[in-house]
Amino acid sequence: MIQSVITIFGGLGLFLLGMHLMTRGLRQLAGNRLRQYIQNSTRTPATGALSGALATALLQSSSATTVATVGFVSAGLMTFPQALGVIFGANIGTTITGWMVALLGFKLKIGLLAQPLIFFGVLLQLFGRGRWQPFGLAIAGFGLLFVGIDTLTQGFSILEGRITPDDFPGDTFLGRLQLVLIGVVITLITQSSSAGVATALAALTVGAISFPQAAALVIGMDVGTTATAALATVGGSVASRRTGFAHVVYNLMTGLIAFCLLVPLGWLYAAAGPHLDPQIALVGFHTVFNLIGVLAVVGVTKHFARLIIWLIPSKGADPAERLDDRLLKYPQAALDAARAAVQDQAKLLFGAVSDVLRAKPEGIPLVSPDAFEQTNTSLRSYLDRIKTGPDDPAANADHIHLLHALDHMDRLTDRLRQSDRIETIQTTEHLTRFGHQLSGLAGRFVEADGSPALPTEFDALRQAFREERRLTRENTLNQAANDQVGLEEAIARVDSIRWLHRTTYHLWRISVHLVDGRNSEAPKTEARLEMEMELDQT
Repeated sequence: MIQSVITIFGGLGLFLLGMHLMTRGLRQLAGNRLRQYIQNSTRTPATGALSGALATALLQSSSATTVATVGFVSAGLMTFPQALGVIFGANIGTTITGWMVALLGFKLKIGLLAQPLIFFGVLLQLFGRGRWQPFGLAIAGFGLLFVGIDTLTQGFSILEGRITPDDFPGDTFLGRLQLVLIGVVITLITQSSSAGVATALAALTVGAISFPQAAALVIGMDVGTTATAALATVGGSVASRRTGFAHVVYNLMTGLIAFCLLVPLGWLYAAAGPHLDPQIALVGFHTVFNLIGVLAVVGVTKHFARLIIWLIPSKGADPAERLDDRLLKYPQAALDAARAAVQDQAKLLFGAVSDVLRAKPEGIPLVSPDAFEQTNTSLRSYLDRIKTGPDDPAANADHIHLLHALDHMDRLTDRLRQSDRIETIQTTEHLTRFGHQLSGLAGRFVEADGSPALPTEFDALRQAFREERRLTRENTLNQAANDQVGLEEAIARVDSIRWLHRTTYHLWRISVHLVDGRNSEAPKTEARLEMEMELDQT
């Protein structure tokens, strides 16, 4: 008995390791192309469900599909109703593993053939180059998966005759409910519904459980994945928590539908008798009830989305709330979310600049730089944890642009604290005129959502302010020397025109990095501009 239990756990471990390696290799092979496919194939909930099913079937990982989708929602590249379609489809995609296990593992019994696959896969991983390495990883994982199935079957075969269906809860309402709960526990332990289905198939093959009992276990395994999804979203972004909660509600609904089908399913199985293959029937039932679940909800996806949004509302206007640590495993998805958050923060900062320069002298609105600073810190921490490199030059360039934009946003936040200079601008006639020019352009950035023409306009205004800064400094200091203006007032005016110039410079650079994106100027040019600005201080 002990030997059998050890063998079962060993087989389950090999299966899980094989799934992990195969998924990792397939994900590396797919790269960003699968993400682009998901993004471009979600115009309706139905097409979203189809793309989610295909992506999950190819990646053999519903979590990878779900996390990519959360990234799209966080970045504003996909609406929440569109994302729900993908998540519904991902449940169907996970059933492909069951078919693969039943047909190849139990029918064709390719466990012996799988061992040389592991050998060749490891060789490709160790000595291959480029895309051969992830291909080798996927092949090795594929082979290991079936070795695990063989080991599982061996473990259960030792128990054949010792453990029978009579040792499990019977085919009653209470018995079926107990089996569902057992299935939930198995998924919580293995953290994989596919591993649970493989275990149920192995137990069914040796007669340790009956078909109705296996069907109830599979329902519980499907529902058990919701616990993983729920735990993974704790402390995550609003998009992540909505996605996780929607996954929980949807799977519970699908599980309830499947539970109601157990009685007629038992009648059909009894009527079919020996003509029905139990392994094929089990994975067929798993697929069918997931298809029914999708068909039941896909037509009312928008209403379902509104319910989830109502239950999990947004906390407020903090752009950092869209950031999700789950996305950090997928740098491009994390960058999508970070770019959207930085863009939103930039709009708030540009709007603050516009507001303070348009206010009347006696009514300058109180801006909260502390709130901006807190969000900037959160954004910087998140960007620091995103790992990009030379293997993906486009993502690396995008990463660098976001870091540059955030650096200028930090400096702009400090400028907003200088209320004395802002007040001088509002009380000095010719400076007020310049302030209104900058206010109008900053406001256009907020309204235009980043027009490609704005960086050029900011640059032109920056150059005009640089010349005006030189003239104001010269004229004002001359007036102070001739007692035409007080020295303190002269210094205040010089500081204020410098404030306008430097603020415009930061707005320009932020707009360049966010609007032009990867086509904007390189970091070396940024350093040259910084040197130019330092020289302008004198």
